[in-house]
Amino acid sequence: MAGEGVSDQREGRAGRTAGEPASTSSTVVTVLAITVLMAALLLPDAVEHITPAAFLRLPLELVLLVLALAVLPTRLGRLLVPVAGLLVGLAAIAGLADIGTRMAFARPFDAVLDWHLLPSAMHLLAGTLGPVGAWIGAAVAALLSVALLGLGVWAVRRLARLVARSPRRAALGALSLAALWSVLSFSGAAIDPRLPIAAADASRSTVERIARASASLADMEAFEGIAAIDAFRTVPADQLLAGLHGKDVLLVFVESYGRDALENPLFAPNVTALLAAGDSRLAKAGVGVRSAFLTSPTVGGQSWLAHGTVLSGLWIGNQQRYDSLVAGDRFTLVDAFSKAGWRTVAVMPAIVRPWPEGETFGYEAIYAAKDLGYRGRPFDWVTMPDQYTLATLHDRERTLGPRRPVMAEVALISSHAPWTPVPRLVPWPEVGDGTIFDPMTLEGDPPEVVWRDTGRVRTQYRLALEYTLSTILSYVETFGGEDLVTIVVGDHQPAPLVTGEGATRDVPIHILASDPAVLNRIADWGFAETLVPPPDAPVWRMDALRDRLLAAFDADYAPAVTSAPHPAVPGLSVD
Repeated sequence: MAGEGVSDQREGRAGRTAGEPASTSSTVVTVLAITVLMAALLLPDAVEHITPAAFLRLPLELVLLVLALAVLPTRLGRLLVPVAGLLVGLAAIAGLADIGTRMAFARPFDAVLDWHLLPSAMHLLAGTLGPVGAWIGAAVAALLSVALLGLGVWAVRRLARLVARSPRRAALGALSLAALWSVLSFSGAAIDPRLPIAAADASRSTVERIARASASLADMEAFEGIAAIDAFRTVPADQLLAGLHGKDVLLVFVESYGRDALENPLFAPNVTALLAAGDSRLAKAGVGVRSAFLTSPTVGGQSWLAHGTVLSGLWIGNQQRYDSLVAGDRFTLVDAFSKAGWRTVAVMPAIVRPWPEGETFGYEAIYAAKDLGYRGRPFDWVTMPDQYTLATLHDRERTLGPRRPVMAEVALISSHAPWTPVPRLVPWPEVGDGTIFDPMTLEGDPPEVVWRDTGRVRTQYRLALEYTLSTILSYVETFGGEDLVTIVVGDHQPAPLVTGEGATRDVPIHILASDPAVLNRIADWGFAETLVPPPDAPVWRMDALRDRLLAAFDADYAPAVTSAPHPAVPGLSVD
Protein backbone atom coordinates (compact mmCIF):
# COMPACT_ATOMS: atom_id res chain seq x y z
CA MET A 1 0.00 0.00 0.00
CA ALA A 2 0.95 3.65 -0.41
CA GLY A 3 2.49 4.39 2.89
CA GLU A 4 4.45 1.12 3.16
CA GLY A 5 7.17 1.82 0.59
CA VAL A 6 7.63 5.44 1.60
CA SER A 7 7.63 4.76 5.30
CA ASP A 8 9.83 1.65 5.20
CA GLN A 9 12.51 3.50 3.31
CA ARG A 10 12.49 6.50 5.65
CA GLU A 11 12.28 4.51 8.85
CA GLY A 12 15.12 2.29 7.64
CA ARG A 13 17.36 5.34 7.35
CA ALA A 14 16.54 6.14 10.95
CA GLY A 15 17.81 2.73 12.03
CA ARG A 16 14.39 1.35 12.97
CA THR A 17 12.05 -1.03 11.18
CA ALA A 18 8.47 -0.13 10.41
CA GLY A 19 7.18 -2.52 13.03
CA GLU A 20 9.10 -1.09 15.99
CA PRO A 21 7.21 0.92 18.56
CA ALA A 22 7.64 4.64 18.07
CA SER A 23 9.74 6.58 20.59
CA THR A 24 8.13 9.13 22.86
CA SER A 25 9.56 12.00 20.83
CA SER A 26 8.28 10.43 17.61
CA THR A 27 4.85 10.06 19.13
CA VAL A 28 4.83 13.70 20.20
CA VAL A 29 5.80 14.80 16.72
CA THR A 30 3.08 12.65 15.19
CA VAL A 31 0.47 14.06 17.56
CA LEU A 32 1.68 17.54 16.66
CA ALA A 33 1.28 16.77 12.95
CA ILE A 34 -2.27 15.53 13.45
CA THR A 35 -3.02 18.64 15.51
CA VAL A 36 -1.76 20.82 12.66
CA LEU A 37 -4.02 18.99 10.21
CA MET A 38 -7.02 19.29 12.51
CA ALA A 39 -6.41 23.00 13.07
CA ALA A 40 -6.06 23.73 9.36
CA LEU A 41 -9.17 21.74 8.42
CA LEU A 42 -11.33 23.08 11.25
CA LEU A 43 -10.20 26.74 11.22
CA PRO A 44 -13.36 28.90 11.40
CA ASP A 45 -13.82 31.70 8.88
CA ALA A 46 -14.58 34.36 11.50
CA VAL A 47 -12.57 35.34 14.56
CA GLU A 48 -15.58 35.23 16.88
CA HIS A 49 -16.01 31.50 16.08
CA ILE A 50 -12.47 30.60 17.13
CA THR A 51 -13.19 28.71 20.35
CA PRO A 52 -11.89 25.44 21.84
CA ALA A 53 -15.14 23.76 20.74
CA ALA A 54 -14.41 24.67 17.13
CA PHE A 55 -11.39 22.35 17.14
CA LEU A 56 -12.93 19.46 19.08
CA ARG A 57 -14.66 18.03 16.04
CA LEU A 58 -14.17 15.28 13.48
CA PRO A 59 -13.16 16.62 10.04
CA LEU A 60 -14.30 14.36 7.21
CA GLU A 61 -11.33 15.44 5.08
CA LEU A 62 -8.86 13.95 7.58
CA VAL A 63 -10.77 10.67 7.68
CA LEU A 64 -10.73 10.43 3.88
CA LEU A 65 -7.05 11.35 3.76
CA VAL A 66 -6.14 8.50 6.13
CA LEU A 67 -8.24 6.09 4.07
CA ALA A 68 -6.58 7.22 0.83
CA LEU A 69 -3.08 6.88 2.28
CA ALA A 70 -3.95 3.37 3.46
CA VAL A 71 -5.42 1.96 0.26
CA LEU A 72 -3.72 3.77 -2.64
CA PRO A 73 -0.85 2.10 -4.49
CA THR A 74 2.61 3.25 -3.42
CA ARG A 75 3.21 5.52 -6.41
CA LEU A 76 -0.11 7.33 -6.03
CA GLY A 77 0.42 7.54 -2.29
CA ARG A 78 3.75 9.30 -2.80
CA LEU A 79 2.08 11.78 -5.13
CA LEU A 80 -0.82 12.32 -2.72
CA VAL A 81 1.41 13.42 0.17
CA PRO A 82 2.70 16.73 -1.28
CA VAL A 83 -0.57 17.49 -3.09
CA ALA A 84 -2.66 16.95 0.02
CA GLY A 85 -0.13 18.87 2.12
CA LEU A 86 -0.28 21.89 -0.17
CA LEU A 87 -4.08 21.76 -0.18
CA VAL A 88 -4.09 21.71 3.62
CA GLY A 89 -1.76 24.72 3.68
CA LEU A 90 -3.91 26.54 1.15
CA ALA A 91 -7.00 25.80 3.25
CA ALA A 92 -5.32 27.43 6.24
CA ILE A 93 -4.22 30.46 4.19
CA ALA A 94 -7.72 30.85 2.72
CA GLY A 95 -9.22 30.57 6.19
CA LEU A 96 -6.95 33.31 7.51
CA ALA A 97 -7.81 35.44 4.47
CA ASP A 98 -11.50 34.99 5.25
CA ILE A 99 -10.91 35.99 8.87
CA GLY A 100 -8.99 39.09 7.79
CA THR A 101 -11.54 40.30 5.24
CA ARG A 102 -14.42 39.61 7.61
CA MET A 103 -12.70 41.72 10.27
CA ALA A 104 -12.02 44.53 7.81
CA PHE A 105 -15.00 44.40 5.41
CA ALA A 106 -17.60 42.10 7.06
CA ARG A 107 -17.43 39.61 4.19
CA PRO A 108 -15.32 36.60 3.16
CA PHE A 109 -12.30 36.81 0.87
CA ASP A 110 -12.96 36.72 -2.89
CA ALA A 111 -10.07 35.19 -4.84
CA VAL A 112 -11.11 36.98 -8.04
CA LEU A 113 -11.72 40.47 -6.68
CA ASP A 114 -9.58 41.06 -3.62
CA TRP A 115 -5.97 40.86 -4.81
CA HIS A 116 -6.08 44.56 -5.71
CA LEU A 117 -6.44 45.35 -2.00
CA LEU A 118 -2.82 44.44 -1.29
CA PRO A 119 -1.34 47.81 -2.40
CA SER A 120 -4.02 49.67 -0.42
CA ALA A 121 -3.28 47.55 2.64
CA MET A 122 0.42 48.35 2.30
CA HIS A 123 -0.37 52.06 2.07
CA LEU A 124 -2.51 51.91 5.21
CA LEU A 125 0.15 49.92 7.08
CA ALA A 126 2.78 52.45 6.05
CA GLY A 127 0.62 55.25 7.45
CA THR A 128 0.04 53.37 10.69
CA LEU A 129 3.36 51.59 11.31
CA GLY A 130 5.71 53.51 9.03
CA PRO A 131 7.28 52.23 5.79
CA VAL A 132 9.64 49.88 7.60
CA GLY A 133 6.84 48.46 9.71
CA ALA A 134 4.69 47.97 6.63
CA TRP A 135 7.40 46.03 4.81
CA ILE A 136 8.07 43.96 7.92
CA GLY A 137 4.36 43.16 8.12
CA ALA A 138 4.28 42.18 4.45
CA ALA A 139 7.37 40.01 4.88
CA VAL A 140 5.85 38.30 7.92
CA ALA A 141 2.64 37.61 5.95
CA ALA A 142 4.61 36.15 3.04
CA LEU A 143 6.74 34.00 5.31
CA LEU A 144 3.66 32.81 7.17
CA SER A 145 2.05 31.74 3.89
CA VAL A 146 5.14 29.79 2.86
CA ALA A 147 5.38 28.29 6.35
CA LEU A 148 1.77 27.15 6.26
CA LEU A 149 2.32 25.41 2.93
CA GLY A 150 5.44 23.71 4.23
CA LEU A 151 3.75 22.80 7.49
CA GLY A 152 0.88 21.22 5.59
CA VAL A 153 3.22 19.03 3.54
CA TRP A 154 5.19 18.06 6.65
CA ALA A 155 2.05 17.14 8.58
CA VAL A 156 0.65 14.96 5.78
CA ARG A 157 4.02 13.26 5.34
CA ARG A 158 4.09 12.50 9.06
CA LEU A 159 0.56 11.12 8.89
CA ALA A 160 1.59 8.93 5.95
CA ARG A 161 4.39 7.41 8.06
CA LEU A 162 1.91 6.60 10.80
CA VAL A 163 -0.50 4.99 8.35
CA ALA A 164 2.29 2.97 6.74
CA ARG A 165 3.08 1.19 10.00
CA SER A 166 -0.23 -0.63 9.76
CA PRO A 167 -2.16 0.32 6.64
CA ARG A 168 -4.88 -2.30 7.12
CA ARG A 169 -5.54 -1.13 10.66
CA ALA A 170 -5.51 2.48 9.45
CA ALA A 171 -8.01 1.68 6.70
CA LEU A 172 -10.30 -0.10 9.14
CA GLY A 173 -10.03 2.81 11.59
CA ALA A 174 -10.78 5.33 8.85
CA LEU A 175 -13.85 3.38 7.74
CA SER A 176 -15.04 3.22 11.34
CA LEU A 177 -14.53 6.96 11.74
CA ALA A 178 -16.36 7.57 8.45
CA ALA A 179 -19.30 5.57 9.78
CA LEU A 180 -19.18 7.54 13.04
CA TRP A 181 -19.01 10.79 11.07
CA SER A 182 -22.14 9.79 9.15
CA VAL A 183 -23.99 8.96 12.35
CA LEU A 184 -22.97 12.22 13.99
CA SER A 185 -23.86 14.18 10.89
CA PHE A 186 -27.26 12.49 10.60
CA SER A 187 -28.08 12.87 14.28
CA GLY A 188 -27.01 16.51 14.37
CA ALA A 189 -25.04 15.99 17.58
CA ALA A 190 -23.09 19.13 18.45
CA ILE A 191 -20.85 20.69 21.04
CA ASP A 192 -22.03 24.08 19.81
CA PRO A 193 -25.23 24.39 17.69
CA ARG A 194 -23.23 26.32 15.06
CA LEU A 195 -20.37 23.79 15.08
CA PRO A 196 -21.53 20.20 14.52
CA ILE A 197 -19.14 17.49 15.68
CA ALA A 198 -19.23 15.96 12.20
CA ALA A 199 -17.38 18.64 10.26
CA ALA A 200 -16.58 19.13 6.58
CA ASP A 201 -15.71 22.82 6.87
CA ALA A 202 -12.70 22.80 4.57
CA SER A 203 -14.64 21.18 1.75
CA ARG A 204 -17.67 23.39 2.27
CA SER A 205 -15.54 26.54 2.36
CA THR A 206 -13.70 25.47 -0.80
CA VAL A 207 -17.00 24.96 -2.63
CA GLU A 208 -18.20 28.36 -1.43
CA ARG A 209 -14.98 30.05 -2.56
CA ILE A 210 -15.27 28.49 -6.00
CA ALA A 211 -18.91 29.58 -6.18
CA ARG A 212 -17.95 33.15 -5.21
CA ALA A 213 -15.24 33.24 -7.84
CA SER A 214 -17.62 31.87 -10.46
CA ALA A 215 -20.28 34.43 -9.53
CA SER A 216 -17.71 37.23 -9.72
CA LEU A 217 -16.68 36.16 -13.20
CA ALA A 218 -20.29 35.80 -14.36
CA ASP A 219 -21.27 39.18 -12.95
CA MET A 220 -19.26 41.12 -15.52
CA GLU A 221 -21.59 40.43 -18.43
CA ALA A 222 -24.69 41.09 -16.34
CA PHE A 223 -23.30 44.39 -15.09
CA GLU A 224 -22.52 45.66 -18.58
CA GLY A 225 -26.14 45.08 -19.56
CA ILE A 226 -27.42 46.95 -16.50
CA ALA A 227 -25.08 49.90 -17.07
CA ALA A 228 -26.31 50.33 -20.65
CA ILE A 229 -29.84 51.25 -19.53
CA ASP A 230 -30.08 54.92 -18.52
CA ALA A 231 -32.99 57.26 -19.23
CA PHE A 232 -31.23 60.38 -17.91
CA ARG A 233 -28.50 60.51 -20.56
CA THR A 234 -30.89 62.13 -23.04
CA VAL A 235 -32.35 64.80 -20.75
CA PRO A 236 -31.80 68.23 -22.37
CA ALA A 237 -29.13 70.37 -20.70
CA ASP A 238 -31.55 73.20 -19.90
CA GLN A 239 -33.83 70.82 -18.00
CA LEU A 240 -31.12 68.85 -16.24
CA LEU A 241 -30.71 69.87 -12.57
CA ALA A 242 -32.64 73.09 -13.20
CA GLY A 243 -33.86 73.09 -9.60
CA LEU A 244 -30.28 73.64 -8.43
CA HIS A 245 -29.52 76.43 -10.90
CA GLY A 246 -26.92 78.85 -9.52
CA LYS A 247 -26.11 76.73 -6.47
CA ASP A 248 -22.72 75.42 -5.46
CA VAL A 249 -23.27 71.73 -4.69
CA LEU A 250 -20.87 69.90 -2.39
CA LEU A 251 -21.17 66.11 -2.36
CA VAL A 252 -19.24 65.32 0.81
CA PHE A 253 -18.30 61.75 1.66
CA VAL A 254 -17.43 61.20 5.32
CA GLU A 255 -15.05 58.33 5.93
CA SER A 256 -16.39 55.49 8.12
CA TYR A 257 -19.59 57.38 9.01
CA GLY A 258 -22.10 54.61 9.52
CA ARG A 259 -25.49 54.21 11.12
CA ASP A 260 -23.85 52.78 14.23
CA ALA A 261 -22.45 56.23 14.97
CA LEU A 262 -26.05 57.34 15.61
CA GLU A 263 -27.48 54.21 17.23
CA ASN A 264 -24.72 52.12 18.80
CA PRO A 265 -24.47 52.91 22.55
CA LEU A 266 -20.68 52.97 22.19
CA PHE A 267 -20.86 56.16 20.11
CA ALA A 268 -24.43 57.44 19.86
CA PRO A 269 -24.72 59.52 23.06
CA ASN A 270 -21.82 61.77 22.08
CA VAL A 271 -22.39 61.87 18.33
CA THR A 272 -26.14 62.50 18.50
CA ALA A 273 -25.61 65.22 21.10
CA LEU A 274 -23.18 66.92 18.73
CA LEU A 275 -25.67 66.66 15.84
CA ALA A 276 -28.59 67.85 17.97
CA ALA A 277 -26.56 70.93 18.86
CA GLY A 278 -25.78 71.23 15.14
CA ASP A 279 -29.51 71.39 14.38
CA SER A 280 -29.79 74.49 16.56
CA ARG A 281 -26.68 76.08 15.12
CA LEU A 282 -27.78 75.54 11.53
CA ALA A 283 -31.30 76.77 12.25
CA LYS A 284 -29.87 80.03 13.60
CA ALA A 285 -27.80 80.32 10.41
CA GLY A 286 -30.92 79.79 8.31
CA VAL A 287 -29.90 76.36 7.05
CA GLY A 288 -32.54 73.65 6.66
CA VAL A 289 -31.77 69.97 7.18
CA ARG A 290 -33.09 66.69 5.82
CA SER A 291 -31.68 63.28 6.89
CA ALA A 292 -32.21 59.58 6.29
CA PHE A 293 -30.12 56.48 5.56
CA LEU A 294 -28.53 54.83 2.54
CA THR A 295 -27.28 51.25 2.29
CA SER A 296 -23.64 51.19 1.23
CA PRO A 297 -22.15 48.47 -1.00
CA THR A 298 -19.11 48.14 1.26
CA VAL A 299 -18.10 47.92 4.92
CA GLY A 300 -14.86 48.90 6.62
CA GLY A 301 -13.03 50.13 3.51
CA GLN A 302 -12.97 50.39 -0.30
CA SER A 303 -14.61 53.80 -0.13
CA TRP A 304 -14.34 54.19 -3.88
CA LEU A 305 -17.06 51.56 -4.31
CA ALA A 306 -19.48 53.84 -2.44
CA HIS A 307 -18.32 56.89 -4.42
CA GLY A 308 -18.82 55.03 -7.69
CA THR A 309 -22.26 53.83 -6.60
CA VAL A 310 -23.49 57.34 -5.78
CA LEU A 311 -22.05 58.87 -8.94
CA SER A 312 -23.25 56.18 -11.34
CA GLY A 313 -26.57 55.06 -9.90
CA LEU A 314 -25.28 51.49 -10.23
CA TRP A 315 -24.59 49.00 -7.45
CA ILE A 316 -20.77 48.94 -7.40
CA GLY A 317 -20.34 46.10 -4.94
CA ASN A 318 -16.86 44.94 -5.98
CA GLN A 319 -13.69 46.03 -7.73
CA GLN A 320 -14.65 44.31 -10.97
CA ARG A 321 -17.76 46.45 -11.28
CA TYR A 322 -15.78 49.56 -10.40
CA ASP A 323 -13.20 48.80 -13.10
CA SER A 324 -16.01 48.24 -15.59
CA LEU A 325 -17.60 51.55 -14.58
CA VAL A 326 -14.32 53.40 -15.08
CA ALA A 327 -13.77 51.76 -18.47
CA GLY A 328 -17.32 52.48 -19.64
CA ASP A 329 -19.26 55.62 -20.53
CA ARG A 330 -21.94 55.67 -17.84
CA PHE A 331 -23.70 59.04 -17.45
CA THR A 332 -22.65 59.92 -13.91
CA LEU A 333 -23.59 62.78 -11.62
CA VAL A 334 -20.35 64.44 -12.69
CA ASP A 335 -21.48 64.24 -16.32
CA ALA A 336 -24.93 65.56 -15.42
CA PHE A 337 -23.64 68.62 -13.58
CA SER A 338 -21.07 69.28 -16.29
CA LYS A 339 -23.71 69.05 -19.02
CA ALA A 340 -25.96 71.44 -17.07
CA GLY A 341 -23.19 74.06 -16.82
CA TRP A 342 -21.46 73.44 -13.49
CA ARG A 343 -17.71 73.43 -13.00
CA THR A 344 -16.97 69.94 -11.66
CA VAL A 345 -14.08 69.27 -9.28
CA ALA A 346 -12.88 66.37 -7.14
CA VAL A 347 -11.18 67.04 -3.81
CA MET A 348 -9.31 63.88 -2.82
CA PRO A 349 -6.78 64.42 -0.01
CA ALA A 350 -6.19 60.67 0.32
CA ILE A 351 -4.99 60.30 -3.27
CA VAL A 352 -1.19 60.21 -3.15
CA ARG A 353 -0.58 58.12 -6.27
CA PRO A 354 -1.68 58.47 -9.90
CA TRP A 355 -5.49 58.43 -10.17
CA PRO A 356 -6.50 57.85 -13.79
CA GLU A 357 -10.11 57.22 -12.73
CA GLY A 358 -10.43 60.93 -11.97
CA GLU A 359 -9.92 61.87 -15.59
CA THR A 360 -12.28 59.11 -16.68
CA PHE A 361 -15.06 60.52 -14.50
CA GLY A 362 -14.64 63.84 -16.31
CA TYR A 363 -13.86 66.35 -13.55
CA GLU A 364 -12.59 69.69 -14.80
CA ALA A 365 -10.19 69.91 -11.88
CA ILE A 366 -8.79 67.32 -9.50
CA TYR A 367 -7.23 68.25 -6.18
CA ALA A 368 -5.25 65.24 -5.00
CA ALA A 369 -3.08 65.45 -1.89
CA LYS A 370 -0.16 67.09 -3.68
CA ASP A 371 -2.45 69.65 -5.32
CA LEU A 372 -3.96 70.98 -2.11
CA GLY A 373 -0.79 72.77 -0.94
CA TYR A 374 -0.78 71.40 2.59
CA ARG A 375 2.51 72.22 4.34
CA GLY A 376 1.72 70.74 7.74
CA ARG A 377 2.58 67.35 9.16
CA PRO A 378 0.33 64.38 8.31
CA PHE A 379 -1.86 62.79 10.96
CA ASP A 380 -0.31 59.35 10.44
CA TRP A 381 -2.23 57.83 7.47
CA VAL A 382 -4.41 60.94 7.15
CA THR A 383 -2.58 63.35 4.87
CA MET A 384 -4.26 66.51 6.17
CA PRO A 385 -7.12 67.51 8.50
CA ASP A 386 -10.59 67.94 7.05
CA GLN A 387 -10.77 71.60 7.98
CA TYR A 388 -7.79 72.32 5.75
CA THR A 389 -9.43 70.37 2.89
CA LEU A 390 -12.66 72.39 3.08
CA ALA A 391 -10.83 75.68 3.59
CA THR A 392 -8.71 75.09 0.50
CA LEU A 393 -11.73 74.11 -1.59
CA HIS A 394 -13.48 77.28 -0.48
CA ASP A 395 -10.51 79.53 -1.21
CA ARG A 396 -9.80 78.06 -4.64
CA GLU A 397 -13.29 77.43 -5.97
CA ARG A 398 -15.89 79.47 -4.08
CA THR A 399 -14.29 82.90 -3.53
CA LEU A 400 -13.32 83.82 -7.09
CA GLY A 401 -15.01 86.56 -9.12
CA PRO A 402 -17.67 85.89 -11.76
CA ARG A 403 -17.77 82.14 -12.19
CA ARG A 404 -19.92 79.15 -12.92
CA PRO A 405 -21.44 77.31 -9.98
CA VAL A 406 -19.26 74.52 -8.62
CA MET A 407 -20.13 70.88 -8.09
CA ALA A 408 -17.45 69.30 -5.90
CA GLU A 409 -17.09 65.73 -4.79
CA VAL A 410 -15.18 65.94 -1.50
CA ALA A 411 -13.68 63.02 0.43
CA LEU A 412 -13.10 63.87 4.09
CA ILE A 413 -10.62 61.48 5.67
CA SER A 414 -9.89 62.57 9.25
CA SER A 415 -12.28 59.83 10.41
CA HIS A 416 -10.19 57.19 8.61
CA ALA A 417 -8.26 54.62 10.66
CA PRO A 418 -6.03 54.70 12.67
CA TRP A 419 -8.03 57.60 14.27
CA THR A 420 -5.05 58.98 16.11
CA PRO A 421 -3.97 61.70 16.49
CA VAL A 422 -7.21 63.66 16.13
CA PRO A 423 -7.16 67.30 14.89
CA ARG A 424 -9.07 70.17 16.49
CA LEU A 425 -10.93 73.00 14.84
CA VAL A 426 -9.12 76.32 14.58
CA PRO A 427 -10.56 79.69 13.47
CA TRP A 428 -11.09 79.48 9.71
CA PRO A 429 -8.97 82.57 8.89
CA GLU A 430 -6.02 80.90 10.68
CA VAL A 431 -5.97 77.67 8.66
CA GLY A 432 -3.35 79.06 6.28
CA ASP A 433 -0.96 76.50 4.82
CA GLY A 434 -1.82 73.92 7.48
CA THR A 435 1.23 74.30 9.71
CA ILE A 436 -1.05 75.53 12.50
CA PHE A 437 -2.09 71.88 12.95
CA ASP A 438 1.47 70.61 13.49
CA PRO A 439 1.40 70.54 17.32
CA MET A 440 -1.75 68.38 17.16
CA THR A 441 0.06 65.68 15.21
CA LEU A 442 2.26 65.00 18.24
CA GLU A 443 -0.55 64.73 20.77
CA GLY A 444 -1.90 61.49 22.23
CA ASP A 445 -0.61 57.96 21.89
CA PRO A 446 0.60 56.62 18.54
CA PRO A 447 -1.46 54.00 16.67
CA GLU A 448 0.70 51.08 17.77
CA VAL A 449 -0.27 51.89 21.37
CA VAL A 450 -3.95 52.73 20.80
CA TRP A 451 -4.59 49.61 18.73
CA ARG A 452 -3.62 47.29 21.57
CA ASP A 453 -6.98 48.03 23.19
CA THR A 454 -10.27 47.68 21.29
CA GLY A 455 -11.96 50.06 23.71
CA ARG A 456 -9.45 52.79 22.97
CA VAL A 457 -9.78 52.19 19.22
CA ARG A 458 -13.53 52.74 19.49
CA THR A 459 -13.07 55.90 21.54
CA GLN A 460 -10.59 57.31 19.02
CA TYR A 461 -12.95 56.47 16.17
CA ARG A 462 -15.72 58.42 17.88
CA LEU A 463 -13.48 61.41 18.56
CA ALA A 464 -12.24 61.49 14.96
CA LEU A 465 -15.79 61.29 13.60
CA GLU A 466 -16.93 64.05 15.95
CA TYR A 467 -14.12 66.23 14.61
CA THR A 468 -15.18 65.67 10.99
CA LEU A 469 -18.86 66.31 11.68
CA SER A 470 -17.99 69.44 13.67
CA THR A 471 -15.88 70.65 10.75
CA ILE A 472 -18.74 70.21 8.28
CA LEU A 473 -21.22 71.97 10.56
CA SER A 474 -18.79 74.83 11.12
CA TYR A 475 -18.13 75.18 7.39
CA VAL A 476 -21.82 75.33 6.46
CA GLU A 477 -22.56 77.66 9.37
CA THR A 478 -19.71 79.99 8.38
CA PHE A 479 -19.73 79.85 4.57
CA GLY A 480 -23.27 78.73 3.76
CA GLY A 481 -25.96 80.84 2.20
CA GLU A 482 -28.62 80.73 -0.47
CA ASP A 483 -26.05 79.61 -3.05
CA LEU A 484 -24.82 76.48 -1.21
CA VAL A 485 -26.30 72.97 -1.10
CA THR A 486 -24.34 70.38 0.85
CA ILE A 487 -25.05 66.66 0.57
CA VAL A 488 -23.25 64.72 3.30
CA VAL A 489 -23.02 60.94 2.89
CA GLY A 490 -21.24 58.33 4.97
CA ASP A 491 -19.21 56.11 2.67
CA HIS A 492 -19.51 52.97 4.79
CA GLN A 493 -19.70 51.61 8.30
CA PRO A 494 -16.36 51.16 10.09
CA ALA A 495 -14.92 47.67 10.39
CA PRO A 496 -16.59 45.10 12.67
CA LEU A 497 -13.71 45.63 15.10
CA VAL A 498 -15.35 48.99 15.84
CA THR A 499 -19.07 48.29 15.47
CA GLY A 500 -19.12 44.70 16.65
CA GLU A 501 -20.61 41.89 14.60
CA GLY A 502 -24.03 42.15 13.02
CA ALA A 503 -24.00 45.85 12.11
CA THR A 504 -26.02 46.91 9.08
CA ARG A 505 -24.50 48.48 5.97
CA ASP A 506 -26.54 51.63 6.44
CA VAL A 507 -24.96 55.08 6.48
CA PRO A 508 -26.49 58.51 7.18
CA ILE A 509 -27.27 61.04 4.48
CA HIS A 510 -27.85 64.73 5.29
CA ILE A 511 -28.96 67.41 2.83
CA LEU A 512 -28.26 70.97 4.02
CA ALA A 513 -29.64 74.01 2.20
CA SER A 514 -30.64 77.58 3.04
CA ASP A 515 -33.01 77.94 0.07
CA PRO A 516 -36.40 76.45 1.02
CA ALA A 517 -37.12 75.77 -2.66
CA VAL A 518 -34.33 73.18 -2.69
CA LEU A 519 -35.77 71.28 0.27
CA ASN A 520 -39.29 71.55 -1.16
CA ARG A 521 -38.08 69.60 -4.18
CA ILE A 522 -37.40 66.59 -1.97
CA ALA A 523 -40.40 66.95 0.34
CA ASP A 524 -41.87 63.65 -0.86
CA TRP A 525 -38.70 61.73 0.09
CA GLY A 526 -39.87 61.51 3.69
CA PHE A 527 -36.50 62.54 5.13
CA ALA A 528 -36.39 63.70 8.75
CA GLU A 529 -36.01 67.45 9.39
CA THR A 530 -33.07 66.89 11.73
CA LEU A 531 -29.46 65.77 11.63
CA VAL A 532 -30.39 62.69 13.69
CA PRO A 533 -32.80 60.61 11.62
CA PRO A 534 -35.11 58.39 13.70
CA PRO A 535 -34.83 54.59 13.46
CA ASP A 536 -37.82 54.47 11.08
CA ALA A 537 -36.35 57.05 8.66
CA PRO A 538 -36.27 56.00 5.00
CA VAL A 539 -33.49 53.62 3.95
CA TRP A 540 -32.54 53.54 0.26
CA ARG A 541 -29.89 51.57 -1.49
CA MET A 542 -27.06 53.94 -2.27
CA ASP A 543 -27.44 53.39 -6.01
CA ALA A 544 -30.92 55.00 -5.87
CA LEU A 545 -29.56 58.44 -4.96
CA ARG A 546 -28.40 59.51 -8.43
CA ASP A 547 -31.78 58.89 -10.07
CA ARG A 548 -33.66 60.49 -7.16
CA LEU A 549 -31.54 63.64 -7.38
CA LEU A 550 -31.78 63.93 -11.14
CA ALA A 551 -35.55 63.39 -11.09
CA ALA A 552 -36.18 65.80 -8.22
CA PHE A 553 -34.17 68.70 -9.61
CA ASP A 554 -34.86 68.64 -13.34
CA ALA A 555 -37.17 71.27 -14.83
CA ASP A 556 -40.28 69.22 -15.61
CA TYR A 557 -38.73 65.98 -16.80
CA ALA A 558 -39.78 62.87 -14.86
CA PRO A 559 -38.88 59.72 -16.79
CA ALA A 560 -41.16 56.77 -16.20
CA VAL A 561 -38.19 54.41 -16.31
CA THR A 562 -34.93 55.08 -14.54
CA SER A 563 -32.02 52.69 -14.25
CA ALA A 564 -32.85 49.01 -14.60
CA PRO A 565 -33.22 46.97 -11.41
CA HIS A 566 -30.06 45.32 -10.25
CA PRO A 567 -30.16 41.51 -10.05
CA ALA A 568 -29.14 39.87 -6.83
CA VAL A 569 -25.80 38.17 -7.44
CA PRO A 570 -24.57 35.95 -4.58
CA GLY A 571 -21.92 37.74 -2.60
CA LEU A 572 -22.28 40.93 -4.62
CA SER A 573 -25.58 42.41 -3.50
CA VAL A 574 -27.26 43.30 -0.26
CA ASP A 575 -30.62 42.07 -1.54
